[in-house]
Amino acid sequence: MILAGDIGGTNTRLAILERADRWPRVIVEQTFLSREHQSLDEIVLKFLGQHDLTIKRACFGVAGPVRNRQSKPSNLPWVVDADQLERLFKFDAVTLVNDLEAHALGLGALGAKDFAVLNEGTLDAQGNAAIIAAGTGLGEAGIHIYGKTRRPVASEGGHSDFAPRNELEIELLRYLLQRFHHVSYERVLSGPGLLNIYKFLRDTGRGEEHAWLADEMRRSDPSIVISQAALGEKSDLCVQALDLFVSVYGAEAGNLALKMKATGGVFLGGGISPKILEKLKGPAFMEAFISKGRMKPLLEAIPVRVILNDKTAMLGAAICALGLE
Repeated sequence: MILAGDIGGTNTRLAILERADRWPRVIVEQTFLSREHQSLDEIVLKFLGQHDLTIKRACFGVAGPVRNRQSKPSNLPWVVDADQLERLFKFDAVTLVNDLEAHALGLGALGAKDFAVLNEGTLDAQGNAAIIAAGTGLGEAGIHIYGKTRRPVASEGGHSDFAPRNELEIELLRYLLQRFHHVSYERVLSGPGLLNIYKFLRDTGRGEEHAWLADEMRRSDPSIVISQAALGEKSDLCVQALDLFVSVYGAEAGNLALKMKATGGVFLGGGISPKILEKLKGPAFMEAFISKGRMKPLLEAIPVRVILNDKTAMLGAAICALGLE
């Protein structure tokens, strides 16, 4: 049996799995709130203490760059150390991969029901693919096709410079530069990024913040409040914020598609996309995605899917641990 984990800024998902006919089969799984714990070691100790099962190998997809068998998650005050995990829990082997690499590995284990289609496109079975995931942060990765083998290409593209496309986004960049030394796409395309967009629109006089909305944002996760108010059309300011978020999301997904020449498809992962699927299916996302000048015909032909299965990265980590990639 193996231990697999998806380590995110908000949630840490762990599962014990075993080899099945083709893909790993989950024996037991549990989700923990990441920030309620001091380290991954603490969560693993708690999880394994509840289950008397022998674990030989483990793999964790971590939302941060992996170097020298260590990773410092971008949005957590942790250090995840594969050697330390091996010593503490007496595992035979521990592997760390970027969480978007894990997502990429997990795609093959999904079925048609696990995706929502934003653009049917024309699938190029031998073409590269790409995955972009907005959640607590913004992750990006490529998928390189070599013969029948699909290999994830790790990336920290979510931390690349935010590139405004019009006067409104130029104003947004100027606004964010007053708060951050470096304005990356993650400062716009993430849960905190949606809040940044909202504050920009509010502070520049583009809408009214109602008292009930401000109160709800103080009591709950502001990005969830904003997206729900937008989807329910309860606040014009929230509608504007989510519309801008979706347009920038489409633009950056298109940028990634060009960089990877992702004719094999672009996949949207992360916790936000399924929750705002109604908006993503509207015209704004794909209009921004294909708006690349002379490359528009190439982008129009690329299949675009939203990943609906929130266990994809965990399954990918399991596949990695079992050597099925």
